Amino acid sequence: MSLITLTTDFGNKDHFVGSVKGALYSEIENVNIVDISHNISPFNIIEGAYIIQNSYKNFPEGSIHIIGVDSEKTPDQNHIAMILDGHYFICANNGIMSLISSKINPEKIIEINIHNHKSTSFTVLDVFVKVAAHIYRGGSIDLVGKRIQELKELYDINPIVNEKNKEITGNVIYIDNYENVITNISKTLFDEFGKSRPYVINARNYKFESIVNSYSEAIKFDIKKEIRKEEGKKLALFNKSNFLELAIYKSNPGNTGGASSLFGLNYRDLVTIKFE
Repeated sequence: MSLITLTTDFGNKDHFVGSVKGALYSEIENVNIVDISHNISPFNIIEGAYIIQNSYKNFPEGSIHIIGVDSEKTPDQNHIAMILDGHYFICANNGIMSLISSKINPEKIIEINIHNHKSTSFTVLDVFVKVAAHIYRGGSIDLVGKRIQELKELYDINPIVNEKNKEITGNVIYIDNYENVITNISKTLFDEFGKSRPYVINARNYKFESIVNSYSEAIKFDIKKEIRKEEGKKLALFNKSNFLELAIYKSNPGNTGGASSLFGLNYRDLVTIKFE
């Protein structure tokens, strides 16, 4: 049985999430709805893509993913339904799917045109829900619009490789609940360009000269616990998504702060890796 996921920048204070869920329950009897996140930073396409990219594959094929991030329809931004990797996605064509599909070609992309039949200022509720219900009931996505071949792409979020200076320059693309800082520098790029050379990671005034395989690897467990320096240990690693992450071991953002606040790093800030 299919299920429907929701990822939005609506937050949880207002009525928007509840309204979308209510509409889905009204459209589809006994529908299964899963909230991935409603705390995407407002209009932050890159953050939304990171969340979706790292979650959708854990759902069964045939799942329907509604993405309400920067979702307004404008003359420069249409709405799409698409099939990718055996999953359905419904969202604005604002570049978010080009990031998610960077390594997988979509099987089909449809520009939604059912807006012609209704006037709305809340398209996730009035349009995306209708399309999701149609797909859930077994309808073809070809019936909600016309086939297109290309997605809107974002070009300014890829790391820059400087052969002359032996350097990779990346950006912070996401800060998680622990204030760990995730960059857009992948392990693949690091390995291909670095070729096992010594390196230094620079993030504002902080330097990292090694990359660990796990958070706990930064701790010397062969030393007695009472003399270890655990909390506050800064570290760099490639996370489960294979992106370079800067973190502080067992950080508590509410008390002592996490990597983002202590390193002074925010969304889109620069992180560089200099190779010898």
